[in-house]
Amino acid sequence: MREPARPLLTAAEMRAAEAGWFAAGHDSFALMRAAAEAVAREAERMLPPRGRVLVLAGPGNNGGDGWVAAALLKARGYAVTVEVLAPPATPDARKAAALWDGGDAGDWQADLIVDALFGTGLARGLEGRAAEWVARANAGGRPVLAVDMPSGIDSDSGVALGPAIRAAATVTFHTPKPGHLLLLGRLHAGRLLVADIGLPPPAEARLWRNGPGLWALPHPAADTHKYARGGLLVWSGPEFQTGASRLAASAGLRVGAGAVTLAGEAAALRVHAAHLTAVMLAEADAQGFGRLLAGPKLKAACVGPGAGPQARCVAGAALQSGKAVLLDADAITAFEGEAAHLARLVRRHARPVVLTPHEGEFARLFPTLSGSRLERARAAADISGAVVVLKGADGCIAAPDGRAAINANAPPWLATAGSGDVLSGLISGLLAQGMRGFEAAAAGCWLHGELGAKLGPGLIAEDLAGVALRELLGGLMG
Repeated sequence: MREPARPLLTAAEMRAAEAGWFAAGHDSFALMRAAAEAVAREAERMLPPRGRVLVLAGPGNNGGDGWVAAALLKARGYAVTVEVLAPPATPDARKAAALWDGGDAGDWQADLIVDALFGTGLARGLEGRAAEWVARANAGGRPVLAVDMPSGIDSDSGVALGPAIRAAATVTFHTPKPGHLLLLGRLHAGRLLVADIGLPPPAEARLWRNGPGLWALPHPAADTHKYARGGLLVWSGPEFQTGASRLAASAGLRVGAGAVTLAGEAAALRVHAAHLTAVMLAEADAQGFGRLLAGPKLKAACVGPGAGPQARCVAGAALQSGKAVLLDADAITAFEGEAAHLARLVRRHARPVVLTPHEGEFARLFPTLSGSRLERARAAADISGAVVVLKGADGCIAAPDGRAAINANAPPWLATAGSGDVLSGLISGLLAQGMRGFEAAAAGCWLHGELGAKLGPGLIAEDLAGVALRELLGGLMG
């Protein structure tokens, strides 16, 4: 049984979820107690027996969580001190502070520091004593446990608004927040634990942490054949740029497309012929690519990896075919500054189109967009009518209908030449098998990240579409 997709809530959505719970008659302080209990349990796991704890308490409900956790830990035999940034400013925080009777002199040599200064919803950088405490905690060499969000990190964007806590672990509540997965937030949060504090599951989600609960891989029927599994057409590019398209074609075949064809100039195909066996070859120019794609056996096209000077014409032919299309690399930069024209081509037919830019390609296609990576990916999807994968360690996958996912499993080993070409092939191969655009993009990104983690140091792009992918697919579909 697959684990359900894990939704992510913004600060405003989390406040709304709590407000609805309280409006239904539930006790807000009981929620604070549940949160503090989760913090205390994790603190105990990080502490030596009868260890020393310093709690940094802010004025809001995040500080209230810290006050209650301090009282719980003291009652369990730990030596606890509290540093108070400002008097409690909310009714629940005042109630929590009243539970504490241990004094306020902070022990900065404690075994563990609990950061309960500011949680989600922080809108400006830390200053004054709060900034000084953050710097002192970061420099002290003691592990820090953050409550809900490392103080100083924007919970919606993951951006450090100024000085920010670098935690060894973070306990958050109900659901993760986007800033736990987006950089720099993920680096500052450390090990993330999500505590169930009794709130009901979100009734409707539009943002998720990417994972197998969000999609299902195509499973061939017992009476299938190769063209029923989907044909994929990949544009080759010129003679001395064949590697990228070859990686994409091989990945598309390995991920399950029944038949994959590389199309391009004769000189390029001769190079491919020396390397490939199962992938077929077809000589074509840009117009010929479109004619090939019109055939009923081909269900999707991949244009961009190593595409070269014909990228724009080939991309146009692919988009006019009405088949599912993935555009990457050269096929994206070919439309530099012409996002509106590309959008018209995308919207001409009702079929999936996926764009997979890295930051540089994204900026060339959408030069006026600003905001967090997630906000920009969503805006680009809305403008273009395509599913947009803004690639990176915190990959953002956005659909034109507002759905989005953050991919957080990509290790640094994937930062190697050709890795993105394999990702293009994975997504294209899934599109060829009939997956919808958002699901194919999300599945391809997750598979890519898992492969990188599995293969680890020393991997090269050729490894990603090899036996490791076969084993990963077997585990998911077996």
